[in-house]
Amino acid sequence: MLLIEAGKLKVTDKLSDHLPAFRRKETEDITIEHLLLHTSGFVADNPLADYQDGRAKALERLHALKPLTPPGTKFVYSDVGFLLLGEIVEKAGGMTLDQFTKQHIFTPLGMTETGFRPEGDLKKRAAPTEQREGRWMQGEVHDPRAYLLGGVAGHAGLFSTADDLAIYARMLLNRGRHKEKPFLKEETVRFMTAPRQVPGKKEPGLRTYGWDMLTSFSANRGQVFPKGVSFGHTGFTGTSIWLDPQSGAAVIFLSNRVHPDGKGNVIKLRGEVATIAGQALLKK
Repeated sequence: MLLIEAGKLKVTDKLSDHLPAFRRKETEDITIEHLLLHTSGFVADNPLADYQDGRAKALERLHALKPLTPPGTKFVYSDVGFLLLGEIVEKAGGMTLDQFTKQHIFTPLGMTETGFRPEGDLKKRAAPTEQREGRWMQGEVHDPRAYLLGGVAGHAGLFSTADDLAIYARMLLNRGRHKEKPFLKEETVRFMTAPRQVPGKKEPGLRTYGWDMLTSFSANRGQVFPKGVSFGHTGFTGTSIWLDPQSGAAVIFLSNRVHPDGKGNVIKLRGEVATIAGQALLKK
């Protein structure tokens, strides 16, 4: 959205405008909007083996993927799409994704505990996940593809705390303002968080640009926050955030379901937490 405000991107841009490898018949109609809404037609994840030979080779294989369905015809939550979006941010922003997010988002907002590849005390404070390569993963991304990409990727690898996420949520709920100063334009926040229809198995669902709103992934909304207005997201390791612009409320849920053996499940719990929090917050 910052790059859109700067005139360096449009959601109507073709994927091939920014990544020339997609100038092929089967991918020429895919747009940034399709990637943001998970309707590009790409597979959810390409094989882990595609990432075993280093970042350059992994991107080469990513660029060779063919969509399974025509763009806009099917909603499939796709890490591939957000890997490509991360690469587009790097191209348009002129720096790596971790540098761009730190310089243009986290530092201006005062989010001092947020970023890729934490070091020092922040790494020590990170919740351990599972064992890999004979050691406990702590302060290293759990996602195996992001791990093989060096810990920085468009779909995974970001570490944060509830306090920092509250700053980010407050900025969005304040329509782009942070400490009474504009961080994003109000119209940009509206543009980013407006409901947009995506195909569903029985009936259409709703997503926003980058956020979930009303799909099979919406269990973390709970039973109270309004459908089609509030929005949020989950993370594989057990994290969740849900924001309601109507009430100005946000629920941030940080758990560690994958420790120690990757078999935990918090889908029901984070929905129940959101319901209880919503019942308390919306009474005020």
